[in-house]
Amino acid sequence: MGEGKRQTRALSECRVLVTPTTFGKEDPQLRSTLEKAVGEVIYNPMARPLSSSELLPLVKETDGCIAGLDQIDSSVIAAGSRLQVIARYGVGVDRVDVQAATKRGIVVTNTPGANSVAVAELAIALMLALGRQICQADQATRSGEWPRHSGVGLRGKTVGLVGFGAIGREVASRLKAFECRIVVVDPCVGSDCAGTYGVQLVPLEELLAASDFVSLHASLNSSTSGMVDDTFLKKMKQGAFVVNTARGELIDEEALRDALEKGHLRGAALDCFRKEPPGRDHPLLRLPRVIVTPHTGSHTDEATNTMGWMSLEACLAVLGGERPAHVVNPEVYQR
Repeated sequence: MGEGKRQTRALSECRVLVTPTTFGKEDPQLRSTLEKAVGEVIYNPMARPLSSSELLPLVKETDGCIAGLDQIDSSVIAAGSRLQVIARYGVGVDRVDVQAATKRGIVVTNTPGANSVAVAELAIALMLALGRQICQADQATRSGEWPRHSGVGLRGKTVGLVGFGAIGREVASRLKAFECRIVVVDPCVGSDCAGTYGVQLVPLEELLAASDFVSLHASLNSSTSGMVDDTFLKKMKQGAFVVNTARGELIDEEALRDALEKGHLRGAALDCFRKEPPGRDHPLLRLPRVIVTPHTGSHTDEATNTMGWMSLEACLAVLGGERPAHVVNPEVYQR
């Protein structure tokens, strides 16, 4: 294996860092299984994902890391002199410097499919909440008011899915019950796949012009970062809604605020921000037509348990000298 690869230690001598705060929350056997298998387990001391500076003292003398949305950059990789595996919750590894990990012979894994249903359910819940103004109605009723909001239903509406991987497909499957027209943009999806799910592949401009709801399900990379900019938003249908359960970095937040304040968009629902948490003074939080949630798309009992067990199995496999499933950097085994 690659540069910096060390001889495998006995599992009973290994030290493992666990950063996801949901690890073992629904299923205590996750923690007990890990604690019995290795010599020492260190849990996240904070109730949130960790920055690279916060990770630095924790990864020293650590053999494995079960990771959440933490910032695992090259400095963290360098500080983990004994690190053999980073077992990442979820699919995205944009917050892990995979190249640096590969150079040091560190295996990076993820958990594809584990949280697809959970995130899809939240995306649809946010569409319903936006259309029916559920949050505003709740707040007004609690304040002694009895408003009569004019809502927007999902039935018969056009929903545009930007990205059609596992989560987008789960969204499409569930939206069929609402009798929606579903249009999709994804360069990696062909007509056969679109036909299987009963969706239409269209150019991005056509999707934006036609969609009453635009839901983001694209992965974060150099071509998608900031894709929801002023140009993107101006091409959206007047009075449409945007939902983001993917990555905050997909959206130019100033452009989104401008589109909302000018009334071009009717509302937005955001489960993620460029900086998390966004802070109380974030301009988007002041807008009544914006619904926000704390990057909670994958936080259901089923999803967190599945991600936990998949990450645990991958971590123990590597530390035990075996090749795990779902290796993000398979080239690490070819060095």
